[in-house]
Amino acid sequence: MPMKSLSENWITEGWIDFEYKKYLLLAYLQHVDSQFKEVKLYPPLAELVHHYTKLKNFAENRDQLKAAFPKLLQGPDFKEMKLKYKPLEMDDEMMKQLEEIVNFSLPQFKKTIEEGKNIYDFLEQEMVIEPVGLSPLYQNEGYAILSLEKSKDIYVYRYRVNLFQNSIDVFKGIMMQLVQKVRRSLTQTFEQIKMDLIRTYQELPNPATFRIHSAHHIPLQESFVPISKRLLLKTVK
Repeated sequence: MPMKSLSENWITEGWIDFEYKKYLLLAYLQHVDSQFKEVKLYPPLAELVHHYTKLKNFAENRDQLKAAFPKLLQGPDFKEMKLKYKPLEMDDEMMKQLEEIVNFSLPQFKKTIEEGKNIYDFLEQEMVIEPVGLSPLYQNEGYAILSLEKSKDIYVYRYRVNLFQNSIDVFKGIMMQLVQKVRRSLTQTFEQIKMDLIRTYQELPNPATFRIHSAHHIPLQESFVPISKRLLLKTVK
């Protein structure tokens, strides 16, 4: 039975054996592959990148691999008022097994990430994003109207672009919240939906509004919304 997720520290937890870890990894990747076949990109793609990055750091820094290894609880330290842990001794054979697991796993992760990325890029290229009505100068907050080929269902999201800063750089993030789901009709056009939103949510009297259309019928939460977020971040001023 395929595994639906890999533990955060799957490589150092439990039985340190190459064949066993290989089985865990391949069972997990089999599940991811089945998700990709259903065009469900998230959360699997993000999880893959996380595991790959962590393993790459292990491969480049042997001390990091040792630090991630479980520690034995020795008992309470009453003087310091905390629990004392002792690192498990890692002999050369165990270290060799771990390095073998890392070296096998990295290309497996990379290959699966590329498969997911190819699906992502294809879907993004097939999508159309366009403004509904006149676009205001302020576009960091507004609405995204999502539509799918051969479907009358329209999903209206409110979005907000946020700026985040770390010690090196400033980068953008975006939040999207479902406002309503409507059925498209002769009277329920995208322009009409925008007018209804303005009447209902008066705190945004002149909202930036974008229609994002997918040429393929794809899962909403697992693919359409995540790709729409990236398209919006590329589009808004």
